[in-house]
Amino acid sequence: MINGKTLILRFSSLGDVAMTNPVIRCLEKKYPNNKFIYVTRPKFKPLFEEFKNVEIFELDLKKRHKGFLGILRLFSDLIKLRPSRVADLHSVLRTNILSFLFRIFFIKVSVIDKKRKDRKALTRKRNKIFKPLTPVHFLYQEVFNKLGFTIDLTKDHIFPPSKAFNLKTYDLQIDSGKLVGIAPFAKHAGKMYPLDLMQKIVSYVQDKHIVFLFGFGKFEMDTINRWSKVFKNVNSCDFLNGFENEISLISNLDLMISMDSANGHIASIYNVPVITIWGLTHPYTGFTTFNSDTENQFCVDREKFPLVPNSIYGNKMIKGYENSMRTINFQDVLARINKLI
Repeated sequence: MINGKTLILRFSSLGDVAMTNPVIRCLEKKYPNNKFIYVTRPKFKPLFEEFKNVEIFELDLKKRHKGFLGILRLFSDLIKLRPSRVADLHSVLRTNILSFLFRIFFIKVSVIDKKRKDRKALTRKRNKIFKPLTPVHFLYQEVFNKLGFTIDLTKDHIFPPSKAFNLKTYDLQIDSGKLVGIAPFAKHAGKMYPLDLMQKIVSYVQDKHIVFLFGFGKFEMDTINRWSKVFKNVNSCDFLNGFENEISLISNLDLMISMDSANGHIASIYNVPVITIWGLTHPYTGFTTFNSDTENQFCVDREKFPLVPNSIYGNKMIKGYENSMRTINFQDVLARINKLI
């Protein structure tokens, strides 16, 4: 019997936080009377509204919890909650300090093993060991099992129903066709499919289906708004007015097409089929979408670009690899789209 409160530490990024969701579902299913306090950024709160026994502790990294003194204040705030155990799903300097402080107070702590040695072997230039790493979802699962929980994503996870969302509220014509989300952007250039090829995919899909484009920031939204004006059945996510509504819409999609980015992860946790397009990263890094199908993963031609993957997060460009994603044939992607919808 596991009693008391469990603190969960995972501060960023959006995709990584979304990937914890299936594990939390398993915990709620098997331990409905336990209390879980998830320490994360306030903007991620809508990802966890489905849970009854999960409380969000809102991290304030801009003021109260900023810097080293902020870490001490965060520890002071958290220790007052009287946790029985701590699950560190982040394992960065800030959470390592917190974990150390909790251990001083004899609170059991379990920290994610990021398999850094294996990651380095997969991404190095010489003597690369090209084999799949343990999916991050299962690394999260392991953290909780080391605390005494017994969860198994392959047996315990159940997808929830789609979130309530009335598309007609926004005066969209949904008379026929499927709802397809497309997230054409990524944080790093090495992970983003060339926009001229992505535009061809958007153009093809919108001919028979309703397309919703997802992005953030001026450049991305300018591109999205331009495409939504050119194509009849393409809509900008701008009309959604907030992250909560974006999640609701995503949960009702028939298909999501995404880079190795957060939108794909969000769609996957609602059992939406996801096509992922990979650049200088690779599915072998462990960051595939939940319950993913290998046929839905499109990767750079490694015979031509053997150094892929060269990083876990896609933040490192290799000279001469700028156009590597053009080896992913957009017609192959279209063929897979046709099979799925």
